[in-house]
Amino acid sequence: MPEAALAQGLIAATLRHMPEDGMAATALPNLTIFRAQGPTDSVPVLHKPAVCLIVQGAKRVMLGTEVFLYDAATYFVVSVDLALSGQVIQATPDQPYLCLRFDLDLYGINDLLFGLHLGEAEGREAGLGAFLSPVTAPLQDAFLRLLGLLDRPADQPVLGPLIEREILYRLLTGPQGARLRQLARPGSRDARIGRAIGWIKANYRDTLRVAEVADAAGMSPSALHLYFKQMTQMSPLQYQKHIRLQEARRLILAEGMDAASAGFSVGYESPSQFSREYRRLFGAPPRRDTDRLRADPTAGATL
Repeated sequence: MPEAALAQGLIAATLRHMPEDGMAATALPNLTIFRAQGPTDSVPVLHKPAVCLIVQGAKRVMLGTEVFLYDAATYFVVSVDLALSGQVIQATPDQPYLCLRFDLDLYGINDLLFGLHLGEAEGREAGLGAFLSPVTAPLQDAFLRLLGLLDRPADQPVLGPLIEREILYRLLTGPQGARLRQLARPGSRDARIGRAIGWIKANYRDTLRVAEVADAAGMSPSALHLYFKQMTQMSPLQYQKHIRLQEARRLILAEGMDAASAGFSVGYESPSQFSREYRRLFGAPPRRDTDRLRADPTAGATL
């Protein structure tokens, strides 16, 4: 199918399954759809490993001092859990911003790499945990067929895993595939930083001790600090703070906790410090921020 036809097919299929603004999970567990009919504010999120394919519109993503601008001609990959900010910059009611997020699974990557003879990624370790790459017709085609399964529930258990495996294959063999392959190498620096991130996520409520994180990653504390910052654009302590604040926001919004209880639940001992750091990250104190999120389906979502 010609690339123009693939692009139009993706737009039509995404609009059919996402008629209103917001972010919605689908019947396919790794596929999420986002729609916005206008530009959005910059939204800080803890983004899980995923590939984001813009179907229509454009977006700006900030990771520390790094800025990524992309549209339907490029796709964005987050290889590890990252604290970043995203902002829709091109969207109108007639041509809304449309994006598909396909969540990445390290086990799926490892399984696919087994038996494939792909080159090693020498010299590509411990870079940023996010990157852009040009969209190809085969990748668009795979996403279009994945969307098509939403209309055929009976086909999903058999064909879903096959198409998802094809998407992973396209990513791993693409121009930036070496960066994903590094994560599958247990001894690589990228994989070690991935383990450090996993340790912090599992223990975010506790006082962070860099020596413990370094031990979990199999690195010296100095190496951990250097390569952790290269990949995430922040220190382990700053990363833990983002996790705490994002979880507190979820507790207030989804479980109805008051701000003081949410702050205490995620590890803060001082309500004033929690409120101050929450406002610094999200731009408003907890009550006003969560009221805004309830009123606007796109205010706290970014894809």
